[in-house]
Amino acid sequence: MVYLQFSFGLRCHHYNRTACRHGFEDCNSIEECSSKENFHCYVLWNNATNSTMFIEYKGCFITSDLACQSQNECIDKGDLKNQSWLYCCCEGDLCNNDFSWKPTPKPPTLNVTSSSNDDDVKSYMIYVVFPVSLVIVLLVMMLLKRRKISYFNKKIPSSDLRPQSPPSPIPAKSRSISLIEVKARGKFGAVWKATDIKELVAVKIMAPQEKQSWMTEQEIYKLPLMNHENILRFIAAERRGDVQVTEYWLITEFHELGSLHDFLKHNTVTWEQLSRIAFTIARGLAHLHEEIPSEKIECYKPAVAHRDFKSSNVLLKSDLSACIADFGLALIFKPSRSCGDTHGQVGTRRYMAPEILEGAINFSRDSFLRIDMYACGLVLWELLSRCSSHQGTVTDFKLPFEKEVGQHPTLEDIQEVVVHKKMRPVIEKSWREHSGLNVLCDTVEELWDHDAEARVSACCVMERMSIQCQSIPSLSPTTPLMYEV
Repeated sequence: MVYLQFSFGLRCHHYNRTACRHGFEDCNSIEECSSKENFHCYVLWNNATNSTMFIEYKGCFITSDLACQSQNECIDKGDLKNQSWLYCCCEGDLCNNDFSWKPTPKPPTLNVTSSSNDDDVKSYMIYVVFPVSLVIVLLVMMLLKRRKISYFNKKIPSSDLRPQSPPSPIPAKSRSISLIEVKARGKFGAVWKATDIKELVAVKIMAPQEKQSWMTEQEIYKLPLMNHENILRFIAAERRGDVQVTEYWLITEFHELGSLHDFLKHNTVTWEQLSRIAFTIARGLAHLHEEIPSEKIECYKPAVAHRDFKSSNVLLKSDLSACIADFGLALIFKPSRSCGDTHGQVGTRRYMAPEILEGAINFSRDSFLRIDMYACGLVLWELLSRCSSHQGTVTDFKLPFEKEVGQHPTLEDIQEVVVHKKMRPVIEKSWREHSGLNVLCDTVEELWDHDAEARVSACCVMERMSIQCQSIPSLSPTTPLMYEV
């Protein structure tokens, strides 16, 4: 699950109508944005009728829209055009407290006043302008008819050539979901613990602006052979609501322990527990990255890059095995499809690989997979930092580079540390004194190597951890990769 991290820079009013409707107490507050330079405030509201207005969302967001820059007031200047949704953005502390709609006025129409010689004008129109116009219309009709005949045998595109967003899937029948409590909240929306008849499920309710992420996640989950024990189990996707309020729901398996990030904040792990978590993380990534060919196209699984891999997107099952979640930024590598137009600089800053921070990505499948492996190295370091099976002191949980740049680094902070100084999180000497931890430390250093081609693959990490897991009977290294067609 994604957690949005803010710094004490720009402040915006935060409001989430979905959270308020479900009784979430923090639905209306002041939100701290990451930096004044990159963030703006926004308001999304709905003019249902002339007398009724619904505020849907307020908060911070990143945008390069010039209309938001240097705007002290939040004003929608667009033409409504029979639609009820309105949106505005602005720059400045709490500038989205007040908002309004002031459409840009249309240029005034010129009124032609009648002159004293109206009769002469009418005569001129009847005897000169009208006949000439009639001749022009007839000529145009003849040309169009000839053009239609000449194109009869040519292929005509069956649809508009303008790019269109894919239609949203609408389920035939919504599930009977009962929401229980909010487990996480971020820019994307909120994750709820819920029940589907008698089964506990997780429901990610996504904001309207996250529709594309909602659709991307479905596309990933519905790929062939994605029903894997170390990939979060997908149940359904639904679009709920009405004309005024639309909610995008993603329903998945529920895991009470939550994310690896949250677990490590409040718990330490033994070497055996660390081995289980690390091995299953590597196995999940290996399956995600693997291209599985098949003679049947419906059984072909392409390679997938996660592109936002971090400890908050790894969930823990009750047996402390891991499963990978949150594929809103994932990228599918299908044969004969180029990824050259893909935006390279995505993900969470502190987990970004050096080549992303430098803007020097080679837009190939292996390059994106190696970016995942860099982030995997940082996640394994988080595990190492909370392991109690060595002689040293286990310190409080810290995110990667938190000691170097704090909890809310800017992009420039991360670039300075990772790219220019080539620093990495500290590996303690006491970790090296444990034989198993020492092997994992070597693996971590290979994963976050500045040279992307020097990084080891997820399969290699899985093989190394399988050797370490031989002493754990409940986790046999020969356990096959479980997936179903």
